[in-house]
Amino acid sequence: MVRFAIVAGARPNFMKIAPILRQLDERDGVETALIHTGQHYDRNLSDVFFEELGIRKPDVSLGVGSGSHAQQTADVMVAIEKVLLESAERGEPFDRLIVVGDVNSTMAAAIAATKLHVPVAHVEAGLRSFDRTMPEEINRLVTDAISDLLLCSEPAGVENLLGEGHGESSVHLVGNVMIDTLLTQVERAKSQSTLKRLGLNPGEYGVVTLHRPSNVDEKNTLSGLLAVLTEISERMPLVFPVHPRTRARIESFGLASILESSSAVKLLDPQGYLDFLCLTSQARVIVTDSGGLQEESTALGVPCLTMRANTERPITCDGGTGTLIGSDAEALRANLEAVLEGDYKQGVCPELWDGKAATRIADVLLGTQ
Repeated sequence: MVRFAIVAGARPNFMKIAPILRQLDERDGVETALIHTGQHYDRNLSDVFFEELGIRKPDVSLGVGSGSHAQQTADVMVAIEKVLLESAERGEPFDRLIVVGDVNSTMAAAIAATKLHVPVAHVEAGLRSFDRTMPEEINRLVTDAISDLLLCSEPAGVENLLGEGHGESSVHLVGNVMIDTLLTQVERAKSQSTLKRLGLNPGEYGVVTLHRPSNVDEKNTLSGLLAVLTEISERMPLVFPVHPRTRARIESFGLASILESSSAVKLLDPQGYLDFLCLTSQARVIVTDSGGLQEESTALGVPCLTMRANTERPITCDGGTGTLIGSDAEALRANLEAVLEGDYKQGVCPELWDGKAATRIADVLLGTQ
């Protein structure tokens, strides 16, 4: 019997663990324990994803919650260490801990396991923005440095890891497991009543998500972006599920009046997976600073204006539908104009983003690849 501990902590993780967990649970001689750290504790950022994706109830829920980066990381490390030690004391040690993505829970769990000599596999390894001001970049670097099995979603990840000195035998190109979930759920999502409820027509609206400090923590930057979005909304309705962090900044900066000046900007609370996929899969354009949404938009063939100066997912811009905009309001306006005029580039879905990444991951984990 091979025993795996699978860790998920925040919304971007859930779409990645769902197909991996299903694959491993279907294999003979495999036992899995799902550990939910609780880094995202809001229902729409956590529980609803488990329900909609059919993820079984976590075997362990740590309930870490919010806090500073240091506090959150420390709390997850302490809690994961306890879980691993107690399991070993019961005579049921884990053979490997599996982490996904780049959130604080990913790095913290990897550190705790490595200190206890539990091997770590990192799914979505090798992604690099080369911007160490991003907390996620530190999480990626640390996690990859101490993981002995590195599972990459795109060729750039492999190149980065080999360049950092990792041996070829530990690095595997398996494809993008988040696209597994997208491909299995997209038709179900399109059947949701979301568009009808919001008075939208397929292909005639845009979706906006913003939450990174570079876009929302400076009043002038945020006001400039909101002004462009409001202006464009007069020609194309925009749906804006507002992250709690962004909502707080809009209110504290007194910028709500900008958005209120246009009835064509529809402000929503964070959406569940199916409602959100219903929106993104049928959008004319996506404006985002989310990492995962860059990938999903390329898989869906929807133009993606990436509101970042860099990306750890270069394949989405080099061959996909993404364009780096930074926090530049004028660049945002120009690219939205290109979309409206039909002049925006076409993209292609990368190889191995085919819905079978979880199968390849399970094969590598079990040594059958």
